[in-house]
Amino acid sequence: MKHRAVGAVLFGGGVLLLALAAGLVFVVKPAMTKLPYDLDSSTSVAEAKNATFLQITNGTAAINQADLKSTILVTPERDKTAALSGDLAGDTVIWRVGQTVDRTDTKELVSAYGAELALDRVSGAAVEWSEGYLDDSGTQEKVPYAGQIYKFPFDSAQTDYEVFDRDLRQTRVAEFTGTEDVNGLEAYRYEQVITDEKLPLPADRVGLLLGALAPGATSGDVVYSNTRTVWVDPVTGSYLKVREQQKKVLVPNTGTQVTLLDADFAYNDETVAASVDRAKESRGQLTLLGVYAPLGLAVLGVAMILVGLLVSRDRTRSGATGRHAANAAPTRVDQPAVRDDERQSGPLSDEIPPASTNWKSEEPTVPQQRSARRDSDRN
Repeated sequence: MKHRAVGAVLFGGGVLLLALAAGLVFVVKPAMTKLPYDLDSSTSVAEAKNATFLQITNGTAAINQADLKSTILVTPERDKTAALSGDLAGDTVIWRVGQTVDRTDTKELVSAYGAELALDRVSGAAVEWSEGYLDDSGTQEKVPYAGQIYKFPFDSAQTDYEVFDRDLRQTRVAEFTGTEDVNGLEAYRYEQVITDEKLPLPADRVGLLLGALAPGATSGDVVYSNTRTVWVDPVTGSYLKVREQQKKVLVPNTGTQVTLLDADFAYNDETVAASVDRAKESRGQLTLLGVYAPLGLAVLGVAMILVGLLVSRDRTRSGATGRHAANAAPTRVDQPAVRDDERQSGPLSDEIPPASTNWKSEEPTVPQQRSARRDSDRN
């Protein structure tokens, strides 16, 4: 009975471990490969050396040159995420994003923008949300966000993705161009090339630029180019490094073109290091809970099931053997058995006939004949 109980406990424990392994694979890991609701705020800093840029100070526009620093702060909006309903509830998070561009020499603000948008928790792509906006001119503007913006999907693929461009208010294709090591972590490199596209600026803003920088022009456009390269951690989809080679040119209908921006922004070393550290930590958690822990639990569970079955089987066999021995007839040992060879060729076989032989009936009648002869002699 004790063996049977031990076997049952081992078997049940093994089944429980297999269930836990399956839960980690099919429940816990999918939950971890989603943007969390309680994500901490993050800051990324990109720098551009010897950049050419438009700077407006006290209403006066001028083209200057200096080193620039771009700081982007991403803050999850937990309350607004919790208030989502319908198709967005449970599958979407709301992020608030702010960017400032400053001169590193004078610390003066060159430009800034703010935005709120909704992101799919798995793909990281922007989704339609009625309250989303972009503010880069002091007025909130409804923008149809789409594609990848600040993150790529979990388990990113070696394929092309649509990436949203804030200046164009549209997506453009970012092509997968290969893999590259970033601070010891393998990254997927994607490149988006935008060449001489007109920016959708309001007519009054273009008019202000023409009046300040192209006197005599009655119309014009701002032409925009950008080569955006993004290094992405393929496991988490997070940005490890970003580089943007931007150029904006005012093209008036008369007069000389004016370069409004010519800057090569790239994440600084501190931002790259912090991004890689966060990605490694997230990778470690996903690998532990999604691979190693389920595998270990599964192996241990199968071993416990097999041991439990063996313990129960051994107990059954031992019980059956005991019952068989108890029911068997005892062997008599009071009389030794006579071997066949001793019976057939032993020294007593010629002197003493077998007990079953009727030797008296085969006795010769010679004594009777001798008796008869003696009687005749007497006569």
